[in-house]
Amino acid sequence: MMTAKEYLGQAYRLDQRINSKLEQVQSLRELSVKASATLTDMPRSGTRNVQRMEDIIAKMVDIETEINNDIDDLISTKQEVMSIIKGVAKQEHQSLLELRYMCFKSWEQIACELNYSISWVLKVHHKALRAVDEVMTVKEKKNGQA
Repeated sequence: MMTAKEYLGQAYRLDQRINSKLEQVQSLRELSVKASATLTDMPRSGTRNVQRMEDIIAKMVDIETEINNDIDDLISTKQEVMSIIKGVAKQEHQSLLELRYMCFKSWEQIACELNYSISWVLKVHHKALRAVDEVMTVKEKKNGQA
């Protein structure tokens, strides 16, 4: 079983993976521009550049398909995580968890938004994680009985 922190962090890791793939697609787009520029320079070795362009476009399409799948995973993961966060009793805990694990805000940003010191935010976070553990345990027991 995952810890509360690992469970809540899934959305962040998916978001990072999506961003990485978006950077890869951008890099391939830039490469395709370079490849098409060399295509128009001189006609002597055009076939090799056309093949290169096709390869780049195929890779872009593959990565974009992966991105779409990852976005679907991110949405469903965020829905699952949000249902766990909503199960936490204290509103203060819910707010902090949403800012951290749904909006991916830094501790400093969270402290500013909630009008707390960073040390207090970290203490509340620790308590909120324990509350998430309880919610996850209850949910797991319910799923085991169903």
